[in-house]
Amino acid sequence: MTESTTSGAAPEGAAPGPSTVVLVHGLWMTPRSWEGWVEHYEAKGLRVVTPGYPGFEIEVEALRENPQLIADLTVPETVDHLAGVIDALDEPPIIMGHSFGGTLTQLLLARGLGAAGVVVDSAPTEGVRVNPPSQARSLFPALRNPANRHRAVGFTPEEFHYAFTNTLSAEESRAVWERYAIPAPGSWVWEYGLIANFKPGHQDTWVDYSADRAPLLFIGGEKDHIMPPSVNRSNAKHWEKSPAVTEYHEFAGRDHWTCAAPGWEAVADHALEWALAHARTTAPLA
Repeated sequence: MTESTTSGAAPEGAAPGPSTVVLVHGLWMTPRSWEGWVEHYEAKGLRVVTPGYPGFEIEVEALRENPQLIADLTVPETVDHLAGVIDALDEPPIIMGHSFGGTLTQLLLARGLGAAGVVVDSAPTEGVRVNPPSQARSLFPALRNPANRHRAVGFTPEEFHYAFTNTLSAEESRAVWERYAIPAPGSWVWEYGLIANFKPGHQDTWVDYSADRAPLLFIGGEKDHIMPPSVNRSNAKHWEKSPAVTEYHEFAGRDHWTCAAPGWEAVADHALEWALAHARTTAPLA
């Protein structure tokens, strides 16, 4: 693993990179959370695909009225669904994921999918045991009651402000919560938050850290409470056994809502420039 502090640019004379970007949303969110990035990337001439989790094709407001659909969702069926979307494309895309979408992106890359990957404020895959106090506090609303493992669990506006949007004012955060926030599958939070590293056998977020996958960039936010930089640095370090490129970049002053908080364009541009500069043009040897 290497640490990157400057955005990459495609080498002069290099072949054109992928023209398709797949954006994978995280927990407590839907594809709507990527709306700024879609417009931003499409203006650059890219095709942008924003698949929802199975059943998430409906709008935020409808999902809030159907919490059981969220509660019953599993990680394996979600990965399979996303893999099917990517397999149907006419070229290996750049895959980008935010929060738990970063976990899903790592699982997809380990399957051999994608030309390059970028994970932003990623939730950890199995084996990452760093658990800073701010993360524990952020996840406490889902973890405080064991019965939440079988429910869809949402954040109150105040809980959301701490976990996602702590660099915004309470009023700004409330507007974000109203437009984007939905409940999350409680079982997912319990699995990666408590069980994955202590239950015998591989869990749903297990990944082969030696896989020869597409290049992968981790982006962390200095002020992120729910997935702090230490979590992302540890996750990136776990990939040391992989022959593939793995880098980490940290943005100062940014929280978990980095994909839409003021200045998000710099994050989107860095992610895209790095991915285009590092995208592989051939599949790894079996």
